[in-house]
Amino acid sequence: MHVKLAKPRSFCAGVVRAIDIVERSLELYGSLVYVLHEIVHNHHVVDQLRQKGAVFVESLDDIPSGEKVVFSAHGVAKNRITEAKEKGLEIMDATCPLVTKVHLEVQRYAEEGKEVILIGHEGHVEVIGTLGQYDTSLGGAMYLVQSVEDVATLQVRNPDALGYVTQTTLSVFDTEQIIQALKEKYPKIVGPKSDDICYATQNRQQAVVDLSGEVDVLLVVGTENSSNSNRLREVGEQHGVRSYLIPGPADINPQWFSDDMVVGVTAGASAPEILVDGVLARLNELGATSTVEIPAEDERITFPLPKALRTVTR
Repeated sequence: MHVKLAKPRSFCAGVVRAIDIVERSLELYGSLVYVLHEIVHNHHVVDQLRQKGAVFVESLDDIPSGEKVVFSAHGVAKNRITEAKEKGLEIMDATCPLVTKVHLEVQRYAEEGKEVILIGHEGHVEVIGTLGQYDTSLGGAMYLVQSVEDVATLQVRNPDALGYVTQTTLSVFDTEQIIQALKEKYPKIVGPKSDDICYATQNRQQAVVDLSGEVDVLLVVGTENSSNSNRLREVGEQHGVRSYLIPGPADINPQWFSDDMVVGVTAGASAPEILVDGVLARLNELGATSTVEIPAEDERITFPLPKALRTVTR
């Protein structure tokens, strides 16, 4: 058995920044730091931060007045920010800058008198936060579509004044089809100047496409609630590769493999490299005799921390 390792994989700049914000907040304040929702969608990362003192909650009602709160990388609705301020909470915003870009697009469209269509997965934390950016007091509305079929049944108030945005962690191929359907149904619809799907999502999906012709099975390291990890598994399957989403090495089923097989390995943007190392070690135990990383350029994008946290030393 041989292993081919996708590149790029694992953490993106937004995830690194979000984790750093929690860790540096704990260092700075030396006390409990509350985090609204999982900081990123990976159980290993959340458990590690919980051991360091972070307290993860699903509601601001669970945070005592005057405490510190970190908003997760997925972003929050505007009314959550207002609610936190009214409770006297000290906010550290770990929203990925690329998600913030989408939020600003929604706000701009609303101010221009346009209704907005969001392409995304219903119930996802990022989608909830993005839907919460639209100011309905301006007279418009915001709609969510998940598929080409949703576009066909969608009814808007003013087809001549529409904008669209997307969740940042979608399948590039599927999203292109939905955008095309929107443009055909609403010829005057406008979209962002640059793609809302983040660079890391696109790069990792392309790496899977490049890998798909060379492997018999694909392992995607990531948890079930990670949108970008699920999309990697889907991309593998769409390109004819039997693909599995695994939280870690303990989830590998030896029956997936045979002696002469080539196994591809990648990881979602919220999955740490330490889990990839564990998967590779487990594959070696199961008979892998070589591991080759697919050549690709390094990702060099970084995002700065909030100014209040930049002076903290490790």
